Amino acid sequence: MQFLIDFILHIDQHIINLVNYFGDWTYLLLFLVIFIETGIVIMPFLPGDSLLFAAAAISANPQYHLNIFIFIILFLIASIVGDSLNFFLGEKVGNRLTQQKFIGKFIKQEQLDKAKAFFDKYGILAIFIARFMPIIRTFAPFIAASSGYNYQKFIKYNITACFVWVFLCCGGGYFFGNIPFVQEHFSAVVLGIILVTCLPAIIALFRNKKA
Repeated sequence: MQFLIDFILHIDQHIINLVNYFGDWTYLLLFLVIFIETGIVIMPFLPGDSLLFAAAAISANPQYHLNIFIFIILFLIASIVGDSLNFFLGEKVGNRLTQQKFIGKFIKQEQLDKAKAFFDKYGILAIFIARFMPIIRTFAPFIAASSGYNYQKFIKYNITACFVWVFLCCGGGYFFGNIPFVQEHFSAVVLGIILVTCLPAIIALFRNKKA
């Protein structure tokens, strides 16, 4: 867990280390991180928004010889296919997954109940909104499927959300990530990104507790 926190807070340096060590294989490694974060329901804690931002920022620096368009294509595929896998898992196993002793350590019924409440409240918009909210975006396809939601409707809104998510995060990193102030305070920027993306869930939780 300590390594994961350090990886997220200093994600730019860790990606640079990957580039220096693995070269072009970095594309595949980052693709797998986004695919797993999106598609494997027990891995909601992996970096998403911050990884896209950092990867795009590094690709804007010619020193590292990374192509922003390759990142955009790979991240789009990872998020869309990952969500489809997540939906398939929810359709096949649904809430039974939490009853498994090992899986239950990672997925709590309480987490699924919160995600279901979020989906019930916002309906179709939940598919779009959840893409921009860490942790919830991992559970949303699973909950949608276990609730009997139609895959054709799901994928239509999901593809739109993935396009907007990838272009916003990568565009922000590519055009703003190499500004000296951002580079000097990259960890603070990453925390800011995490806070902004989690803000809707925090507000909703606060309102529910207040109610």
